[in-house]
Formats: sequence, structure tokens, C-alpha cells
Amino acid sequence: MAVSGYLNLAADAAHNFTDGLALGAAFWGSPARGAVTALSVLLHELPHELGDMAMLLRAGCSKGQAMLLQLLTAVAALAGAACSLLAEGSGAGAVSGILPFTAGGFIYLGTVSVLPEILRDSGPGQALLQLLALLAGVAMMLLIAYY
Repeated sequence: MAVSGYLNLAADAAHNFTDGLALGAAFWGSPARGAVTALSVLLHELPHELGDMAMLLRAGCSKGQAMLLQLLTAVAALAGAACSLLAEGSGAGAVSGILPFTAGGFIYLGTVSVLPEILRDSGPGQALLQLLALLAGVAMMLLIAYY
């Protein structure tokens, strides 16, 4: 497997860990917040994991290897949720620290691991479409936060 595959796995595991942190913190904040967060995570994970699968295939993995590696990185989400739920006893201050940490982690991982790989071989039209999709995602997050 190429080095880009290993880097993608490390970034995916960190991303999944922050997903788990967000889910755990949201559910112990309130069931409604947890449900909205779970739906948001599900909606962003579907295309994200497909993209990771494509990156692993391009890095030299077989389909079976890529699926197994994706499953292994998903365990990091369970670890993140466990850490978040264990921090529940720390009080409300833990939520106010966990949620901004996860948001910053998503932005960082998206910019340093995914965007350069996506934009490497794309022309101006493809780059514009990807930028519009990114802005649509931000607009959806704003709508979810507002409602």
C-alpha cells in the first residue's frame, strides 16, 4: 500500500474518534441533540467513507482489504464515544470543551487530508463543483444549528 493509504487511515481513525466524541457528548447533553448529531454523522459518513474507500483502492488495497481497514478505523468512533461518555461525570464543562474540539478536528482533518487529495487531479470545473458541495455542506450545518 502506498504511503497515502496509511496517512488516510490515520486521518480516518482520528476523524472517527472525533465523531464518537461528538456523539457521546451530544447524547448526554440531551436525546434530541444526540439524535440530530447521529443523523448529521450518518449523512456525512456515507460519502466520506466511500471517498476513503476510493483512496485506499487507489493506494493499492484490494476491495476486501480496504473494507477491513475501514472497519478497523470505525473502532475509533467507539473509543471516542466511550471517552465522551466517561467524561460525563466531569460536569457541563466537558461538553463545552468536547464539542468545539470535535468541530476543530473535523476542519483540520478535512483540510490537511482530504482536500489536497481531491484537488490533485481535478480541473477548474471539478474544483468549482467540489467547492460548491463544500459550501452546501456548510449551509446545511448552519440550518441544523439554527433549527
